[in-house]
Amino acid sequence: MVFSSLLFIFFFFAITMFVYSYVSTIERKNMVLLISSLIFYAWGGPKYLLLLLLMAAISWFSALRIDNSRKRKGFKRFWLVFGVGLQLALLGYFKYAGFILGNIQRLTGVPDVVPEIVLPIGISFYTFQLISYVVDVYWGNVKAQKNYLLVLLYCSLFHQCIAGPIVRYKDVAYEIEHRKATIPEMGRGINRFTIGLFKKAVLANSCAQIADTFLPEGIMNLKSVPALGLWLGVLMYMLQIYLDFSAYSDMAIGMGLMVGFHYKENFNYPYISRSVTEFWRRWHISLSTFFRDYVYIPLGGNRKGAKRTILNLLVVWALTGLWHGASWNFVLWGLYYFVVLMLEKRVLADWLERLPKAAKHIYTLILVYFGWMIFKFTDLASVGCVLKGMLGLNGNGFINMTVSTAVMNNIFFMIAAMIACTPLLKDAYKWMCRQCKTVSLFKYIRRVIEIAGPVVLLLISTMALVGNSYNPFLYFQF
Repeated sequence: MVFSSLLFIFFFFAITMFVYSYVSTIERKNMVLLISSLIFYAWGGPKYLLLLLLMAAISWFSALRIDNSRKRKGFKRFWLVFGVGLQLALLGYFKYAGFILGNIQRLTGVPDVVPEIVLPIGISFYTFQLISYVVDVYWGNVKAQKNYLLVLLYCSLFHQCIAGPIVRYKDVAYEIEHRKATIPEMGRGINRFTIGLFKKAVLANSCAQIADTFLPEGIMNLKSVPALGLWLGVLMYMLQIYLDFSAYSDMAIGMGLMVGFHYKENFNYPYISRSVTEFWRRWHISLSTFFRDYVYIPLGGNRKGAKRTILNLLVVWALTGLWHGASWNFVLWGLYYFVVLMLEKRVLADWLERLPKAAKHIYTLILVYFGWMIFKFTDLASVGCVLKGMLGLNGNGFINMTVSTAVMNNIFFMIAAMIACTPLLKDAYKWMCRQCKTVSLFKYIRRVIEIAGPVVLLLISTMALVGNSYNPFLYFQF
């Protein structure tokens, strides 16, 4: 993975950008991006490139047929069901067939052997993009794209096809054929990319090492971890999953800006939220809005009474959990948030309103913290083991030398990682920029940051990748 990361940055991406800047017309630029995106995807699994080509063709064809059936509602609805149904069937086979058959086998003993189906990289992301495209054409929000290669480019762009954000066609339809990358936007893109790379290579990977040390696989291993080690492990996993996933989004947004695409923000500092409801407005925004617009609202939203609203939310949160993986812990994680959000809306709203801001933050972080514990372990017995261990009920004690050494050696890093999860540095930079008009020193500091900052972050990230073989790609499994 280290070699792949460095190969991507200094070879694949560098060559792609060089060729992209050399060609002149938008048609040729699109062809450069398409070819490089297909090479990039085939790099991770050549045989699954055919699946990507097929799913893009299904959406392209379905959208064209919907567009040609505007005056015939029956045909229009048929092609919607055809396009979306086939996409969901393919996603269901590759992602959930093994899970479903495994559960059937445990209940009935049939089949004798559950086939191992490899999950194609990024299938959850590009499937949802293609579904949103077909549905938006059906709703008349966007015109069907007649050029298959442009639909393929949309869903396969290497910036975001394997780790998000989930980009809607209507948000980039114009830019696919008419975009222009300006020098200031390229600069912003480089800054954003290097920030994301630093978050991934330095912060997220380091958090992952600590988390995996104190949250080992296997119940017997977990039972031997002291209580403080378990608390610390879950905290580091909580930081890791945000820094890891938001880093991918930062890099995708940055690479998009370098070539003229403007992807929407996918994270907005969720750990500063004052309620779980607010947390989900800030966390994985592209997924939350997808389920809101393409599941919750079409089911009736909150327009059909209280009971129907609860049912609709239950469906949305069960699907949100399942989207993250074919395992009962993900379903439980989704239902956990369904219960919490229902309580916030119907029971705790007035109580939360009266709480001080600090108490609201603490309340939210506690609930999110225990939510990540459910998310972390596919074996639900491990969740129970960790909960018991946190209270010292595994005969594991409170602390040992390993835990105290880890805390002492990493205390400053942990503080830095926590700060990186807040807008503190961003707000400080904005404040400094506002002072540039009156304080000339800040003007020079700003120039140094803008010019040297990306270079320094790139160098540090490169050294971290070279010197550290531990480089987990957390969200590729989804």
